[in-house]
Amino acid sequence: MHLTLAGVGGAFGAREDVTLQIHLCLLALHTGRPVKMLYNREESFFGHVHRHPAKLRYRHHAAADGRLVKVEATLTLDGGAYASTTAAVLANASFFATGPYRVPNAVVDGWGMRTNNPPCGAMRGFGVVQVCFAHEAQMDKLAAALDIDPLELRLRNALGPGDTLITGQKITGTAPMTELLEALAEYPLPPGTDGHGTGGNGAADAMARPGGAGRTADDTHVAASIKNLMFSEGFDDYSTAACRLSDGMAIITCACVEVGQGFVTLVQQIAREVLGVQRVLLEPADTGIGSAGSSSASRQTWMSGGAVLAACEGVRDKVLTHVAAETGIPVSELALRDGQVVSAGGLSRGLADICAERDFHHEIEHHHAPTTTVDANGQGEPHVSFAFAAHRAVVDVDADLGLLRTVEVATTQDVGRVLNPVQALGQIEGGIAQGVGLATMEEIVLDGGHVRNASFTDYLIPTALDMPNVRVARLIEEPEPGAPFGAKGIGEPPTISSTPAVAAAVRQATGLPLNRVPIRPSDISLHPDRAPQRA
Repeated sequence: MHLTLAGVGGAFGAREDVTLQIHLCLLALHTGRPVKMLYNREESFFGHVHRHPAKLRYRHHAAADGRLVKVEATLTLDGGAYASTTAAVLANASFFATGPYRVPNAVVDGWGMRTNNPPCGAMRGFGVVQVCFAHEAQMDKLAAALDIDPLELRLRNALGPGDTLITGQKITGTAPMTELLEALAEYPLPPGTDGHGTGGNGAADAMARPGGAGRTADDTHVAASIKNLMFSEGFDDYSTAACRLSDGMAIITCACVEVGQGFVTLVQQIAREVLGVQRVLLEPADTGIGSAGSSSASRQTWMSGGAVLAACEGVRDKVLTHVAAETGIPVSELALRDGQVVSAGGLSRGLADICAERDFHHEIEHHHAPTTTVDANGQGEPHVSFAFAAHRAVVDVDADLGLLRTVEVATTQDVGRVLNPVQALGQIEGGIAQGVGLATMEEIVLDGGHVRNASFTDYLIPTALDMPNVRVARLIEEPEPGAPFGAKGIGEPPTISSTPAVAAAVRQATGLPLNRVPIRPSDISLHPDRAPQRA
């Protein structure tokens, strides 16, 4: 099958699963004509997969000084009617069930259940969102039981380079978890907030609180996460790209699908950096060049970006070899800069003139070193690389009314190297928006397998008015070995630990266990453990 894509919007994982594609192909083959199929919003709720609901049971063991000794966990994911990608999502949840911490002993049982609910599948975070909510709540409980500051407990157990995960895999790349937590601890809280239930941002701002001038508590809390990058468990991860230099312009071909991750911008940056040109054309995504894999697992910057990088480097080498052959100047003394081939000896030849003689083309299928499946005991090296993040949430809560407002989410993130600062910030803000939504409002209501709120009137997502201030305390740039320019994928980590950070801050403000998300107003105002409020 040959596929050429027009522009598509964001999917957040759902396009990894087959929905209407088969019907479209069969209809096109049967009619011999172009076929279009549209879902309205309700049909999209029914026909597309959603994040797996999960029930999570944990037991943490630690020494008196807070060092983790053992973690036991049972994960049960609702896969829906067809299970879909449940096996892969469950595997990922199981691999990272203990979070970004050193855990010498672990027993993790994961179960994916086929039910009569709508199908569930890939969604931003891919199983790690669910377990992060659980392991971060457990770390807070453990800190309270040991009378250790929750941040200090996390620091004592934070993973670092060379540490071993519960699968037996050693971290060979960057892992600045300690630096992330320390940078977040140093970042100042919003003015007027001390994070200890002192009543919000002062009397002058009372009406800005969720309950107006009513009784309001504020609090703050930290959560941390680890997420794998790229395909795992022995999956052959590769992408194909081609670069052609014609009339001094770089023409890039790749099948990578742009769904909001910024690939169309990064490709042009890569080509300009390697070839020293300003004019770059990215052709429409087309599988005629070969596969680029799915736009998922925070992989396209690394895999397709790496393929484009290798293709551009191949063209660069061919250009320099060509000029070296003509001039007798060694290739090692030539470089591409500002549309010119230059040398230390004063050579300066325009690429447009060189391309008048011939075009230069290079195509490559870029593979990553294969990962492995895990054995019966869950041991192996199933992942390529890892990304870390930490979030601190500040919330205002009106316990009488059950209302809450997320005031601020501050973050630190392990990014490898930022290739485009504006797009990096956009990914972080968008991911935190989803994390806040999951913590406070986003919920599919099911009744006997039927979705009861299949519209954006009833399924609530954060608007601009619901969004907290997003503060980037620090982006830690430690280039990842093997990645193009050392860059790591940025899109998934902002969603993962922002949700448990918000939930933990609400727990701090209310004193309630709040062991599910989203947190409904009734979870606060009608909770049986809530202390009676005095007038």
